[in-house]
Amino acid sequence: MKDLVLDGDSLVAGGPFADGVDRRDFLKVALGTGFAAATMPVAAETVIKTDTVGLTAGTVNIDVNGQAVPVYRAQPAGKSNLPVILVVSEIFGVHEHIADVARRFAKRGYLALAPDLFVRQGDPSKVPNIADLMKQIISKTPDAQVMGDLDAVVSWARQNGGNVDKLGITGFCWGGRITWLYCAHNPNVKAGVAWYGRLVGDTNPNNPVHPIDIAPTLKVPVLGLYGAKDTGISLESIDKMKAALAKGSSGSTFVVYPDAGHAFNADYRPSYVEADAKDGFARALAWFKDHGVA
Repeated sequence: MKDLVLDGDSLVAGGPFADGVDRRDFLKVALGTGFAAATMPVAAETVIKTDTVGLTAGTVNIDVNGQAVPVYRAQPAGKSNLPVILVVSEIFGVHEHIADVARRFAKRGYLALAPDLFVRQGDPSKVPNIADLMKQIISKTPDAQVMGDLDAVVSWARQNGGNVDKLGITGFCWGGRITWLYCAHNPNVKAGVAWYGRLVGDTNPNNPVHPIDIAPTLKVPVLGLYGAKDTGISLESIDKMKAALAKGSSGSTFVVYPDAGHAFNADYRPSYVEADAKDGFARALAWFKDHGVA
């Protein structure tokens, strides 16, 4: 497998992709340039590239109490009254992969919105390693701030061609945890799909609750997509979440892929499991359709 490595502003391992897309152009995305530094090198041979043909795609800025929050927006061009999907990033922010996921939903008729939820704390795409990223940005991002930003994105969607009576949310890793929490925060969400989001953990002022804490009263159905080989999210924690949901919630369910680890949908990383990622996305589309989002 060939890797892409960023070297300043240039790319090492030159030459175009098989489809003729130059790597330099390929790595440019609305909310930053390319993939997050902490994820380098990129596994070029498995990266999915969704084009913008037939789409309106790019960055919009939403004012949240005087703070401009950039949002990657993708939707069918010239369409309105669209079902809305919030796409919540990993700890790496809205880089190329997350923007591509938004385009995948837009190709299927959604107004897909991926907000930069770390804008006040910093730019995660430029932090060179995960340890520093967690310390400098992620740990300083309050859940309450995230909930408020997502509320503002929903309000923007309502005024800009979105039908928020058909509202769904999906997220990956950090965004998977946020997906569970936002479904508890906003009962108007029709359905959520959480990809390998942490379910349990220690609490602190910025993270006062975790998904297991809101599970018994959760009314929005969430599909959890997890990997049995995820070393950071144990099968025991999934079982605890299932038990907590059984205390009062209804409609949520899990699919646990036996051969997948963490980040199995991240096609730009070695963790990618193609069959499970494709199955997960198909299940997500069906979940949203079955619960009135499509």
